[in-house]
Amino acid sequence: MPEYLIAFNAEWVPELTADQLLEAAHTTSALTIEMMDAGVWVFGAGLQDNSLVDGVDLVDGKPVLLDGPYAETKEQLGGFCVVDVPDDEAARHWATKMAVACGWPQQIHRIMTPPHLSEEPR
Repeated sequence: MPEYLIAFNAEWVPELTADQLLEAAHTTSALTIEMMDAGVWVFGAGLQDNSLVDGVDLVDGKPVLLDGPYAETKEQLGGFCVVDVPDDEAARHWATKMAVACGWPQQIHRIMTPPHLSEEPR
């Protein structure tokens, strides 16, 4: 089955009280359990704030470590999950449930399957 990334940017999270954040944590945890029980959950996590972001770039073919996110980056990934579902419709179903559970938008990305893995076993 294809895998999909369901993700949100940190900027999409509205200003919430501590109680509202706790409620969102409870509802998303319950949804995670539902996804596990349905056999679609692969992996997921919320991400720490952007102060902990580093990167690696290539300069003249050599890796160079970069401190922090790129200054011009406006959107930062806030959290994600990977689901293994039969089709786009099923991915939309779970992304919709996630948006309702946490209270902010979600994006859906189909994960590419390397060609050698998409072939039928011989």
